[in-house]
Amino acid sequence: METPTVRWRRLLPRTPGRWAAAVAVLAVLVGGGTWTAAVADDGPPAVQREDRMLRPGGVPIDTSYFTAGGSGKRPAVLIGHGFGGSKNDVRAQAEKLAADGYAVLTWSARGFGKSGGAISLNDPDGEVKDVSGLIDWLAKRPEVELDKKGDPRVGLTGASYGGAVSLLAAGHDQRVDAIAPVITYWNLADALFPDGVFKKLWAGIFITTGGGCEKFEKRLCEMYERVAVSGKPDAAATKLLTERSPSAVADRIKVPSLLLQGQSDSLFPLGQADAMQKAISANGAPVSVDWISGGHDGGDNETPRVEGRVGAWFDRYLKEETGTDTGPAFRVTRTGGIDSTDGAALKRGASSDTYPGLRSGGREIPLGEGTKTFRNPAGSAPPAISAVPGVGGGLSQLSSLGVGLSLDFPGQFGRFESAPLATSVHVTGTPTARVTVKATEGRDAVLFGKVYDVSPDGRQQVLPSQLVAPYRITPDQQGKPIELALPAVDHEFDAGHRMRLVFSATDLGYASPAEPATYTVTADGPLTVPTAPAVKTAAAALPWWTWGLPAAALVIAAALLITARRRTATPAPDPELTDVPLQITGLSKKYAKSVDRYAVRELSFRVEKGQVLGLLGPNGAGKTTTLRMLMGLITPDEGEIRVFGQAIRPGAPVLSRVGAFVEGAGFLPHLSGRANLDLYWQATGRPAEDAYIDEALEIAGLGDALARAVRTYSQGMRQRLAIAQAMLGMPDLLILDEPTNGLDPPQIREMRDVMIRYAAGGRTVIVSSHLLSEVEQSCTHLVVMDRGRLVQAGPVAEITGSGDMILVTTAEEVSEPLAEKVASLPGIGSSVRLDDGRGLLVRLDGATTSRLVADLVRLDVPVTGVGPHRRLEDAFLTLISGGAA
Repeated sequence: METPTVRWRRLLPRTPGRWAAAVAVLAVLVGGGTWTAAVADDGPPAVQREDRMLRPGGVPIDTSYFTAGGSGKRPAVLIGHGFGGSKNDVRAQAEKLAADGYAVLTWSARGFGKSGGAISLNDPDGEVKDVSGLIDWLAKRPEVELDKKGDPRVGLTGASYGGAVSLLAAGHDQRVDAIAPVITYWNLADALFPDGVFKKLWAGIFITTGGGCEKFEKRLCEMYERVAVSGKPDAAATKLLTERSPSAVADRIKVPSLLLQGQSDSLFPLGQADAMQKAISANGAPVSVDWISGGHDGGDNETPRVEGRVGAWFDRYLKEETGTDTGPAFRVTRTGGIDSTDGAALKRGASSDTYPGLRSGGREIPLGEGTKTFRNPAGSAPPAISAVPGVGGGLSQLSSLGVGLSLDFPGQFGRFESAPLATSVHVTGTPTARVTVKATEGRDAVLFGKVYDVSPDGRQQVLPSQLVAPYRITPDQQGKPIELALPAVDHEFDAGHRMRLVFSATDLGYASPAEPATYTVTADGPLTVPTAPAVKTAAAALPWWTWGLPAAALVIAAALLITARRRTATPAPDPELTDVPLQITGLSKKYAKSVDRYAVRELSFRVEKGQVLGLLGPNGAGKTTTLRMLMGLITPDEGEIRVFGQAIRPGAPVLSRVGAFVEGAGFLPHLSGRANLDLYWQATGRPAEDAYIDEALEIAGLGDALARAVRTYSQGMRQRLAIAQAMLGMPDLLILDEPTNGLDPPQIREMRDVMIRYAAGGRTVIVSSHLLSEVEQSCTHLVVMDRGRLVQAGPVAEITGSGDMILVTTAEEVSEPLAEKVASLPGIGSSVRLDDGRGLLVRLDGATTSRLVADLVRLDVPVTGVGPHRRLEDAFLTLISGGAA
């Protein structure tokens, strides 16, 4: 049954087709509902939206239906929203999917937005039944593709609450064809009562976000109040939440599943996705797992990349586009360093062809022996601090940047520490420890385990992702060795650092016993950490993102074929430069027909193996002229260029060790991507075995798209093909001229990863770009030019400098009184609000960055990023203005 609404908004183009559009609008109105023409982010085709109030399960459910262009049949997608939200939260994603050829239905779940009913936490007879009713409605739409009568081709996605209902719908309704749940739970009882310990802060946030206890189904409200008062979950509470969890229908979820889980997530940690993967893959369905950077604790949820991968997943399994690359079986976003332009963490992907699980490649780290004795204080206060639910800003991500926030109180914890690590150890998964625990007077021992990364001087300890694992150890488990699993993380422990295993009696996010007790913990063996050796950063490559900037490296082949030009005698090789990719000495080039006007003048610099060198300068600085001389396309008037000790001349044999990515495409559109690469290599006249096509393709990340005609490629895929072409033969020196021109931020980030991966193999990359923030993130060294001359050369960090000014960005506007309060903190010289109010410029005067972050958390400042203020842009402007900037 449908309840039509009478609101109507329209955007009709003033074209001869406006009458047809008007007729379409009237048709929608006759059918009941609200129609809105919108334009998705991708531009045309226009997306139409119909707002309807449906009653799929007897309760009014507010829905929006999105379609775009064409009269053909199309698959459908249902998008659920997060807890406390509504259908409006997912409108942008719905419009993008509709523009990509899907019929998309969004809805506000029971108790949220304008929908009726009480919140029942995805009850099979409530919210899940509503979804089946929405699928019934989709089956009646004439534009929706059907597998059979009453069975539409349909996929589900959504984050958190919406992710869980995607899983549940797949288990309860066999018509679901593919799912892509994001940062969600497998077993809600395990998430809120891990190992029988009550996650009190998150449970309280759940109730508050839902609008208070009265908004929930009565049984749920009673359950929460009962557990909150006792501080300990009972069997009835565990049973109730388990029955409403996807794990209850584990054996019935048999559809292709893309599982995206957050690393910065103390609510639904990585173990929830691990349980999903094991169960669904055991049913024989395709499963891919993606550990994203953010999560419920805040940080970067990588929305453009995530939505791109979800779209590719549905293209493959709903549209049945078999050539679509859905990405690796496992991918993890790794964080390291700070983008000094905005204080955000720098990210890059790592992947493997198989899911490693949480305990792959276990490595034993010996710990100090002995027994530790500590107490649980009366009232379990003050509590230790690890994650702080509800304090946004991705504070957990700062752990990968060397900033620690955790706090353990003396006398309330025991610790065991490793010796300094001889080599770095990258932990990917769940560390485990074997210990013996005892508590006084026959009580349960409630402990919280965590593994710190301790600096070589021992002064700083960092808790990866701010995660802690709770344990309830009953009297019958005490006095004998038991294995305890620590939080699953992806974190690199550098050589010289120590691993510190800590067990605390309290934690801010959890309920601990109010009665005082004494605990003893004995380490019965080493700490075993998973290293997931199959996961390689160099192999990370995903297929959905980029469009823009066609490019090719045919110029090298052209240079090799130039034979008609007169050549001067080539200088003898320099044996001392045999291993140096590039050395430029005294290079000068005058403009044509000019006696004293120089494009490049007395330029000298050197590039070493493994460097990613950024060539910077304003328009007219001489960058392009320098690159053209480097590629042998033009001859310098003075000076010389040596590549691996060989002097560069047009057609010089050493140019075979140089690859170039320059403006202008050179692909035959009717041929496949692979055929274009084969044809190009044949034109060079070099042996086929020297092409190393597979290696180049692995770095460029084109996947199954290689078998398709180039005319079907997005512009971003053409860009990747051009990069692969430049990499053929795996040249030792790769030249990229403005490789990120025209790309949006997610596409630029993928291009950055390609450059970094290529150089990681010991090769060298030179990139010319006007995007200073990208150069700062992807390059290790810089050459800054102005008016044809070298201004400065050296490492990026040396040119930008660190300084004592810290940029703090925030999720909300910072008030002036709060800025003054920060300025009055010990060791802080000043604190000034940014122009838009969403951040501070803080000058350190004795305080450390970690101390500043801890104080900001204490003051409830919603931090989203922390980093040095001086950006490459500042340094660049200073250099080219002679220090005036």
